[in-house]
Amino acid sequence: MSDSLFLASTMVAALVILLPFLFHLTKYLGTSSDNVRKNEPVEGGIRQTHKHAFDGFNVKFFLVGIIFLIFDVEVLFMFPWALNLRDFGLFALMEMFVFIGLLVGGLVYVYKSGVLKWT
Repeated sequence: MSDSLFLASTMVAALVILLPFLFHLTKYLGTSSDNVRKNEPVEGGIRQTHKHAFDGFNVKFFLVGIIFLIFDVEVLFMFPWALNLRDFGLFALMEMFVFIGLLVGGLVYVYKSGVLKWT
């Protein structure tokens, strides 16, 4: 058996044995405080505002999330382009300006349609 394989298997075995033991040990060594305030569900510092799961929920949260995902994924297309810009040349640079222009146009449309306004 090679030295690196022995070292890796020893480290994995040590983690498999040591981690559950340490987690179990912290249960007894750490302090515990069970109270009502600690067990309340809190989302971003706001206390629970809805009493039932089927109560109304503002759709703008979903719209902002979807818009964020769309623009986030679009930005991911820019990374491979930026890495290969020298190989692509001037045509790819102009294509990316058109792409960014479309993104800015979409952002202006979303802003003017009032999706990003909370009032």
